[in-house]
Amino acid sequence: MHPSHGVFTISLDFELYWGVRDNRSIAQYRENLDGVRQAIPAMLRAFREHGIHATWATVGFLFCRDRDELERNRPALLPRYRDETLSPYAYLARTPQLEPAYHFAPELIELIGRHEHQEIASHTFSHYYCLEAGQSPAEFEADLRAAVALARQRGIELRSLVLPRNQWNAEYRDILLRHGILCYRGNEDGRIYRACEEAGNSRTDRALRLLDAYLNLCGHNTHALDRQREPPFDFPASRFLRPWSPRLAPFDGLRLARIKDAMTDAALRHRLFHLWWHPHNFGAHTGKNIAFLERILAHYRQLHERHEMQSLNMGELCQLVAAGDGHAQARPAGRARLLPAGTARGRAG
Repeated sequence: MHPSHGVFTISLDFELYWGVRDNRSIAQYRENLDGVRQAIPAMLRAFREHGIHATWATVGFLFCRDRDELERNRPALLPRYRDETLSPYAYLARTPQLEPAYHFAPELIELIGRHEHQEIASHTFSHYYCLEAGQSPAEFEADLRAAVALARQRGIELRSLVLPRNQWNAEYRDILLRHGILCYRGNEDGRIYRACEEAGNSRTDRALRLLDAYLNLCGHNTHALDRQREPPFDFPASRFLRPWSPRLAPFDGLRLARIKDAMTDAALRHRLFHLWWHPHNFGAHTGKNIAFLERILAHYRQLHERHEMQSLNMGELCQLVAAGDGHAQARPAGRARLLPAGTARGRAG
C-alpha cells in the first residue's frame, strides 16, 4: 500500500507523575505537573483550529478517580522488576496519600474524549517497562488486560499503544493482538533511538538525540507506509517535540526548521511524519510551548493545502493501512463515549 498523500500523526504520552516517578520527586517537577491542566485545553484548542487528529496514549491509572478505584482494577499479577524503584506498586505501598492532581485525571480524559478526532489510546495500565530485567510476558499481558478492561468500563475500545520509554519488545507482539491492540508507536531509525532498558540509555546517546533535534544527524525519519504487512502495525516516531527551554531558546529556529523540513519531506514523498511529546512537557512555559506548536501546525496547514497532506491519529492511520488502498479515506474517530468516573467495578487480571 502506497498512499496518495503524506500523513502527519501526533501522539501524546499522557502519564502525569506516573511517567517520571522513578527519577524525580513531585516537588522537583511540580510546575510541569500543575501546568498540565492548563496545557491540555490549550493543545485541544490548537488542534481544533488547525484540523489536527491526535492520539492520547494514556496510563491506565489516570482513568481512576482515587486510590480505591485503582486498587480495585489493578491486575493480580504485578511486574517484578529487578530494580524495585521502577515499580509503581512499590511506590503505592510506601505512599499512603496520593495527591489526586498528580496521579489521577478522569476529568481530563473526559475532556479529551469530547473533542472530535482525538483518539484515547493506551500507555499501558501502570506505565509498564517491557525491557527491564525481572518482568515477564505474563506480567505484561496482565497489565495490558487491566488497561483494556478499565478503558472499556469508560466506553473506550483501545486500539493503539505507546510503550513507556519506547521500550518495544518484539516478543510481546502477539499479546497486543490478543487484546485488540492493532498498532503501536515504534522507535525512530538510528542507533541512538534504539529500544533499550533504562540502564542502556547512555549519556552519549542522550546528548546526540538532543543535538539531532537541532541539526540533521539522523535524517528526516519519515516512514514509508507500504512496509506494513499485518497488525499490529508499527507507526514509528519521527521526532520528539522537545519543550521550550530558556537556555536553548536562541536555537529555536533550528529546532523548528528540523521539524518543518521533515514534514515537507513526508508530504512530498507521501510518507509518515510522526511527532510526539508528553502533555507535562508543556506544563512549564505553556505559552511558549503552545506558540511553538502553533508554528508547526501552521506549516501542516500549508502542506495540506499545497500537497494534500492529511492529519490522522494512530487509529485512523491503522484503518488506512489495513484498507490496503492509498486512496482510501480513514474513518474519522469521533468523540469517545465516556461513562462517569466512579462507575468502575471489579478487578482486572
